[in-house]
Amino acid sequence: MTGLEKMKSQILDEARAAAESKISAAQAEADKILAEAQAEAENCKSSIFQKSERAIASYKERVASSNDLQRRTKLLAAKQEMIAQVLDKAYVSLESMGRREYFDMLLKMLEKYAQPQDGEIFFSPADLAKLPEGFADRIEETAKGRGGSLKISKEGRNIENGFILAYGGIEENCTLRAMFDAKRDELSDKVHRILFL
Repeated sequence: MTGLEKMKSQILDEARAAAESKISAAQAEADKILAEAQAEAENCKSSIFQKSERAIASYKERVASSNDLQRRTKLLAAKQEMIAQVLDKAYVSLESMGRREYFDMLLKMLEKYAQPQDGEIFFSPADLAKLPEGFADRIEETAKGRGGSLKISKEGRNIENGFILAYGGIEENCTLRAMFDAKRDELSDKVHRILFL
C-alpha cells in the first residue's frame, strides 16, 4: 500500500470513528430525550389519573349530598303533610262537636277574649237560631267576670262558627278558623313533638 493510500485509509478510518462517535452520542442523547419524555408522560398520566379520581370523588360527594338533601326535603314535606292532616282532622272534630260541647267551648273562649268594657257579641245566623236557653245570661256573667258587659247582637254575621266581639268599633275575630289559624304554628309544633320525637 502506498503512502497516499495509507493516508487515505487513515483519514477514512478517522472519519468513520468520528462518525460512529457522533452517531453513538446522538443515539445516547436520543435515548435520554426519549426516557425524559416517557417519564414526563408517566407523570402527566399519573397527574391526570389523580385529577380524574378527585373529580370522580367530588362528583360522588355532590350526588350523595344532593340525594341526601332531596331525601330530607321529601321527609320534611311528608311530615308537614301529616301534621296538616292531623290539624285538619282536629278542626273537623271541633266543627262536629255536639251542641252543648260547642257552646261550652264558646264560653271558655269568651272567658279568654272578653274585654273589661261594654261590647257586643255576634254569632252566625245558624248559631243564633241554636243558642241554648240561658246562654245570654251565661255570656253576660262571663263578661262581668272580666269587668265588662256584652249583649248578643240580633244581627247574624257571615261566619261559620265561633263569634265576633265588638268593642267601640273594634272587632276581634273569634271564629274557630281564626283561632285555629292564629295557633297553627304552635299546634304544628305540638303535633310534631307528639308524632316525631
